[in-house]
Amino acid sequence: MSQEQSQRSEQEPIKYGDVFPIQGELAEKTVAPGDAALMQTAENTILGHIQKGGAAATMQSAAMRNERAGLVDHNDMSYDASLGGVSITETDLPGKRVITESIGGQVVDQYSQRAPLAPPAIFEQSGSGGGGGRGGAITIGEALEATAMTAGQKPVDRSDAAAIQAAEVRATGRINIVPGGVAAAAQSAASLNARATSTDEKTKLADILADATSKLPSDRPVTRRDAEGVTGAEMRNDPYLTTHPTGVAASVAAAARINQNKLASPGREADQGV
Repeated sequence: MSQEQSQRSEQEPIKYGDVFPIQGELAEKTVAPGDAALMQTAENTILGHIQKGGAAATMQSAAMRNERAGLVDHNDMSYDASLGGVSITETDLPGKRVITESIGGQVVDQYSQRAPLAPPAIFEQSGSGGGGGRGGAITIGEALEATAMTAGQKPVDRSDAAAIQAAEVRATGRINIVPGGVAAAAQSAASLNARATSTDEKTKLADILADATSKLPSDRPVTRRDAEGVTGAEMRNDPYLTTHPTGVAASVAAAARINQNKLASPGREADQGV
């Protein structure tokens, strides 16, 4: 046994620089199981699945080898991942989608996927000014604020909180809830409303979402994939597996359609910076 322990102690752990083309402090850090678990959660939350050959799969393989060699414990997590967190961002461009995966603010993987061009516009948008996003597109924060007008008097419930959390995650690219943000406020309101005995005592969507944009540390234009993610979250947490006709998912979906129509309109490609 002592000889086996001696062999393990002499073995070098797999580090981030061994599996990713990166430099700096992170490159010298050991890939830990907790880091891999965080990235897996991020990919599942934002991409809807574990990306084959992506950062999560690469980290999981390295972390398992480190753990089997006795170089890390199952619950170990690096300082970079625990403090800086992991993040995934998606950039939609005509014909492709660029996905960037980071740990502690440092990019470890970036790749592109083919994406269909937006189809011809089938909805007419009347009397709407441009949003605050790039090229006048409506942002996720603005879509949430729109919900305060369309369903502002609806008491916040579990499905609303889940949809708002999904929207915040996609706006920020981070899986952790922002302290003092809209998702944290929605979750707290849903818990309190579940115990409230009177409707008048319940917190309404307008109370949470009226100034949603200012509560998001980052924001970006709504895409079709954002709408799908928010709709799925709202449905999964509704007892009847439905969405509210004028609620969070409906507002985000409407914003995604408007943005898609703008991209499909003649002359819009020049506004996308490509």
